[in-house]
Amino acid sequence: MNPFSYHKPTTINEAINLANLTSRFIAGGTNLVDLMKENVVRPKRLIDISGLPLQAIEATANGGLRIGALVSNSELAWHPLIEQGYPLLSQAILAGASAQLRNMATTGGNLLQRTRCQYFYDTGTPCNKREPGSGCPARTGLNRMHAILGASAACVATHPSDMCVALAALEAVIHVQGPRDERQIAFADFHRLPGDAPERDNHLSDDELVVAIELPPPDFAAHCSYLKVRDRASYAFALVSVAAGLKIKGGIIEDARLALGGVAHKPWREATAEQVLKGHAPSEALFTQAARVLLQGARPLSHNGFKVPLAQRAIVRALSEAAFGNTYAGATP
Repeated sequence: MNPFSYHKPTTINEAINLANLTSRFIAGGTNLVDLMKENVVRPKRLIDISGLPLQAIEATANGGLRIGALVSNSELAWHPLIEQGYPLLSQAILAGASAQLRNMATTGGNLLQRTRCQYFYDTGTPCNKREPGSGCPARTGLNRMHAILGASAACVATHPSDMCVALAALEAVIHVQGPRDERQIAFADFHRLPGDAPERDNHLSDDELVVAIELPPPDFAAHCSYLKVRDRASYAFALVSVAAGLKIKGGIIEDARLALGGVAHKPWREATAEQVLKGHAPSEALFTQAARVLLQGARPLSHNGFKVPLAQRAIVRALSEAAFGNTYAGATP
């Protein structure tokens, strides 16, 4: 681990003024510390934001919720307003990591965690995300966990978060603050696909800080399901995960949300797949059709072709659980 300076600001403005290209914000540290230990990232300055006033969960004027960036994953998952109004988010968080990690990990940090690709962590191998232009050995190497959607010649890594898959389905909004002002970023626009610049995971500037996540008024509490398919039932990243939310009235689907995890560089949504569901009665045939549309651009690699049929079955199951009950937040292949 390289030497670095440490600062613990007491105000948001002080934290932002300390930020630059060679610094990193740290809160729970559940991802950043690992990356520093492995020499994947080498910040010259750590800015400890754990003491900033970003730990509230508050109702918004329009009936939604504003969640401070420093709210722990555990607190968020078990908060009564989340359990009642946004059970999809609670299910997703509880499907991720372990209780100890959820106690430390923060809401803002979860958004910013880096890919868990083994080549990214192994500094003895090339990686375009770690060293732009060096290559992507995962394309022809060990790629069982890697992307089947939205990948590029430069990177086939997947985003590891469970929480973010639910936030994508719920159409959350990210509040970030920089040296000039605060701005809002729609969740769909926050993370990037790799393209030819996989080293950039999101659209934040180096001197911007995530301060809150805003959820719209609850609309999918009655019919939702988060399904995570993984190699083992505890502390494993998703092979495929599905966040499904339905708004059903008179036996007909009025609105639908569907997001995939474990398959792309960011949570994966496709509006045309959701449109397939609207205006129809829930059925396995309808859910199968939506799954095909959502996966129509899949481009599997040498070792992860199984993800395509696995994702199709997972989508049908998650939508069925959302429509008819029996919600289940974890599964093994």
